[in-house]
Amino acid sequence: MNKLILIFTAALAISCGDNKKEKKSDMQIGTQVEESTPAATKDEVIDDSVANVTITGNDQMKFNKVEIRVKAGQKVKLTLQHVGKMEKNIMGHNWALLAKDADMAAIGQAAAEAADTDYIPASLKDQIIVHTKMLGGGESDTIEFEAPEPGTYTFICTFPGHYALMQGKFIVE
Repeated sequence: MNKLILIFTAALAISCGDNKKEKKSDMQIGTQVEESTPAATKDEVIDDSVANVTITGNDQMKFNKVEIRVKAGQKVKLTLQHVGKMEKNIMGHNWALLAKDADMAAIGQAAAEAADTDYIPASLKDQIIVHTKMLGGGESDTIEFEAPEPGTYTFICTFPGHYALMQGKFIVE
C-alpha cells in the first residue's frame, strides 16, 4: 500500500512539473518575435501572402511583442487585444504604425492633446501609416493593410503617455 502511494505521488509530481514547463514555454512564446514564416505559432495561420499577427496590450502598459517581422508588400492582418480590465478612458490602447521618418515623441505628445480623435493627432496623421481603434479592457480590433517598403518602422500606443513604454519595431524585409 505504501509503495502504491509513493508511485502515485511521484507520478503526480512529474505530471505537475510538465505542466509548469508548458506554461513557462507559453509565456516565452508570447514575448518572442512575431514572424511571417511557415513555422507559425498556434494563434496564427501564415502563408506567403498573408501575415496574421496578434498583439496584446495590458493594464501594465505593455505590448506582448516588441518586434514584428513581415515581407514587403505582404498583406498584414493585425489583431490588437486589450487583455486588461480597465476602461478605455483610463487605460485605453491602440496600435499605430509610424512612417519611417516619424518623430515618435512628437506624435506621442501631440496625441495627448487629441482626445476628440481617439488620440490620433490630425496635424500628424500623415506620419501614421495605419492604426487600430482605441480599446478598453476585454476589447479587440483587427485591421488589414499592405506592408510598406522594406525597412524598420516603429509601432506605438498613442494613449497619453503610453508611447514611452508601449512601442516596438515593425521590420519589413
